[in-house]
Amino acid sequence: MDTTADTTGTLDEALQRLHASGPERLGRLTNHAPMAVEALAAHGRADAVHRWLDLYAPKLEEYPGAVEPITAANRREALGDPRRAADWIAYFGRELDGRPWREVLAAWWPLLLPGLYGGSTHPVIRVGHAVRTLLAGEATAPRVAELAHGLGYWAARHRPVPGVALLPVDARTATAALDAVEPIPDRDSGGFPARLERVTALPAWAAGVRDPDEARRELTELVRAATHRYATHGHGEATMLVHASTAPNAVLRALPALPRTLWAPSLHAAWTASAAVTSMYAPDAPVAYTAPGAFAPEEVFERALAHGDEHVIKFADTALDVGDGRALAAALRAIEISEPPAA
Repeated sequence: MDTTADTTGTLDEALQRLHASGPERLGRLTNHAPMAVEALAAHGRADAVHRWLDLYAPKLEEYPGAVEPITAANRREALGDPRRAADWIAYFGRELDGRPWREVLAAWWPLLLPGLYGGSTHPVIRVGHAVRTLLAGEATAPRVAELAHGLGYWAARHRPVPGVALLPVDARTATAALDAVEPIPDRDSGGFPARLERVTALPAWAAGVRDPDEARRELTELVRAATHRYATHGHGEATMLVHASTAPNAVLRALPALPRTLWAPSLHAAWTASAAVTSMYAPDAPVAYTAPGAFAPEEVFERALAHGDEHVIKFADTALDVGDGRALAAALRAIEISEPPAA
């Protein structure tokens, strides 16, 4: 299925509707709606956007209150402070009002990249969806505003993970490197932040890559490998293991809008995020999985939409980016093992 720019105006309407809501709910759970509706519009289902959003609406919370404007003098201390989400979104709104969106993205990408673990990697995923839309079509005001919301959320939830040892590994492919990831101890307890603290070592896959084109190839292969792997390992945690592929795919989507000098660092950050999620939610053992027949990409995406869960929709979106039979099978597996939304 080819992704195309939404030309109906529905996505812009949905984004305007969503920008009255905060990036999170219950103080810690991410608002997935902007990402999911972008995926629906990108795959030709703009007609389903508002209907899906009506069902998701009970999960939305009011926009958070401002604390203090972000300035050049105080932004360092505000970085990573989730209480400042509204301040950061307003800051990026001002930045994007005065400068081209690519210029703002390029300036902030290397500053935000080390902290892509924050918010369970959702902020970078939201930015990846926003960038895809901007690259595909007109930079309308709601779409630029969505980039401000994504970047602001990323800055507010910015969380580096220092002290993770990168261990030499004899793995020439992303598949082999993911297989070499060791599960964290006591991986059945705690949420994402608590588990992340127990990630102390990861394989140093692709650490020597410096050429931008090679970095893009390797990042593409990482997304493919992580997507394929979900079919046999997703039962470790059906929702969270989705991010092992959707987070690096968000980075991959942003590359065309970034200077080539940032492509290799982006690969390295995407690898550590994917490997960390793999380590945090690894199952005790893989299981064999055979898809229940052959399905066209459009059929797989329709099944994901019918299921309705935001992670299932976003994972199917990434699987369609990969585009091969194993990726589509992984998307079907996500539909099979994920809890549908409550009626």
